[in-house]
Amino acid sequence: MGKSLVIVESDAKSKTINRFLGKDFIVKASVGHIKNLPKNRLGVDIEGNFEPEYITIRGRGKVLSEMKRLAGNSDHVYLATDPDREGEAIAYHLANEIAPSNRNISRVLFHEITAAAVKEAIRAPLDVDVRKVEAQKARRVMDRIVGYRVSPFLWKTVFRGLSAGRVQSVALRLVCDREREIAEFEPREYWSLDVDYRTEKGEAFTSRLIKIDGEDVRIPDEETAQRHVEALKGLEHVVSDLRKKEIERRPFAPYTTSTLQQEASRRLSISTKQIMSVAQQLYEGIDLPEGRVGLITYMRTDSTRLAQTAVGEAREVIAELYGLEYVPREPRFFKNKKSAQDAHEAIRPTSVRRTPKRMASYLTPRQLKLYELIWDRFIACQMSNAKIEQTTLEVTAGSYLLRTTGSVIRFRGFMQVYGTDKEEEAIQLPGKITPGEGVDPIETHPEQHFTKPPPRYNESSLVKELDDKGIGRPSTYALIISTLLDRKYVEKENRSLKAADLGMAVNSILTRQFPDIFNVGFTARMEEELDQVESGEKERVQVLEDFYHPFQDAMSKAEEKQEEIKESLQEERDERCPKCERDLVVKWGRNGRFVACTGYPECRYTKALEAPEKTDQVCEVCGEPMVVKTGRFGRFLACSNYPDCKFTKPLNIGVDCPEEGCSGEIVERKSRKGKIFYGCSRYPTCRFATWYKPVPTPCPHCGYPYMEEKSTKAKGPHFACPKCKGILKTAQTAESEEG
Repeated sequence: MGKSLVIVESDAKSKTINRFLGKDFIVKASVGHIKNLPKNRLGVDIEGNFEPEYITIRGRGKVLSEMKRLAGNSDHVYLATDPDREGEAIAYHLANEIAPSNRNISRVLFHEITAAAVKEAIRAPLDVDVRKVEAQKARRVMDRIVGYRVSPFLWKTVFRGLSAGRVQSVALRLVCDREREIAEFEPREYWSLDVDYRTEKGEAFTSRLIKIDGEDVRIPDEETAQRHVEALKGLEHVVSDLRKKEIERRPFAPYTTSTLQQEASRRLSISTKQIMSVAQQLYEGIDLPEGRVGLITYMRTDSTRLAQTAVGEAREVIAELYGLEYVPREPRFFKNKKSAQDAHEAIRPTSVRRTPKRMASYLTPRQLKLYELIWDRFIACQMSNAKIEQTTLEVTAGSYLLRTTGSVIRFRGFMQVYGTDKEEEAIQLPGKITPGEGVDPIETHPEQHFTKPPPRYNESSLVKELDDKGIGRPSTYALIISTLLDRKYVEKENRSLKAADLGMAVNSILTRQFPDIFNVGFTARMEEELDQVESGEKERVQVLEDFYHPFQDAMSKAEEKQEEIKESLQEERDERCPKCERDLVVKWGRNGRFVACTGYPECRYTKALEAPEKTDQVCEVCGEPMVVKTGRFGRFLACSNYPDCKFTKPLNIGVDCPEEGCSGEIVERKSRKGKIFYGCSRYPTCRFATWYKPVPTPCPHCGYPYMEEKSTKAKGPHFACPKCKGILKTAQTAESEEG
């Protein structure tokens, strides 16, 4: 018997799988796609049924030749690329290229990289799923048409180098729409009213006013609040109701790609791109004493389905670790969303006996945190319900109704493993009190509030919104968000996603000129139709026809108004050009907005939009004041006498370098990925660096010469000592706590 060739996508998987299969198999990696559309032309035959022109990716010719040679010397070829549409397309292209060398080709699917799963897949080979390939081809063609036509349109109306993706642009629209809602929001004042009570036995509790004359309470201003305070003083306060009930809380379903991205982004404070990268590492395999093993099942899935063997193993481990009372009578299974393709299981550990504690020494800190989250969620989904006692106490005073609610966890159940963000606090209610009993109002607390605008999206909430609205697919969410950030359409501000000026400008053009293309409904419908191509309900060509003709009509109309659109982005300025006396306008350029002469190209006068930020420092060359400017590598200090004097230096922040024996200062810098950090001005002699902005405030706890600006959800804005980790509240934090 000769050897068989197995082709996977990544080198990391090839060595692991080769060990599982043994000496009769050769396992090689294609390293992703081997074919793609050409870069310098559309590469789609619009008139010929939208057939794509695939060419071998530059640099992959050697890989392809090696695959053909190995296939010709093998008895059987197994295409084991990833079990999704992209993987199916890679398998299809490989099959076509290899067929002349060896026609004995099969498709195998590895849903987890374990010895048992790999051997089982080899024993049950399949054919390449042509419907899946057609769906991937339709998506690729659709995205190419949009990108190839709309991006150059943006170059001509805004500036060269911009891009517009079919799904990316709708995600941008969501972020921009939210930014507009926030800008247009008008806060409304309202008041709440709490009363502190004491029972006849001396027990204290607090109730909130919820109804007046049977209607929900609405207190618009302080005058109204004080009127109710005075009215309550002269009334008899009596306990009118006391209710206790036990409720059961069910565990969450195991993770899908979308829910994993949402939870990991929120709980671990890492980006969706990082989440998917770490998940890929856990899926492809980690080196353990018994060899390299995949720790989780395939991480691109929209299904909550679980293998019965995995559920059985989980129930055994729950009984061993937590006790039989934590094992429900029947195994749990979860319903999928209607839109789920259900091609793969939910994301789960390949074996729950590999506990996070056992795996800790083999994983990086980030790998361990993500693995622990996946392990906890899977174990919790097979545990008993949590049991919670809810108590409601109501007090009546004339026409006023006040209420206190409290919850106490009686049995933690699944919450023993996977707790919630806001677990029920044991609010102290009177131990012995009965309806009809009088209570004494001790103090009344009216409090002013203002309605708040909707919050900006963060990565977690944007993924949830995309998933809920059926925009894109979970496997694309991380790429969508990272593209918006890389293109500078969206900025991160305290972990929130804020629409940048450039993003607002691009979104304005796209939504006005392509209202029926770049909208939520149309994009979601296209996703459904791509799914129908995969299921065989629709033909690829028909779906592309339905998309192309409305798009082409909108594109033609937009191109006719190209100059008008370009001019609409310019802002008039009550200022004349100092060189030619023509009007000045604000334009868009690669580095943002700037002031330019309307006489371009005859007159090339330009200047920065805003006056540079002045400083109290002077130029070391000519003595003129220094100003803060922004360049390719971030902010820096420059002479205000530019261009006559071109002296520049890094922007220092008034903190000396803390390294012993170093005479440098801490300066603001920008990393290669555009993130601000702070390092020593004597780099590379001194390599001190920190992501947090140092402030010239000595630590009150240990005397360290500076502290760092930080902000967390739990503590808010604060200063933290990098040495003793001591905390110092900022004025902003103290003010918000007092308010």
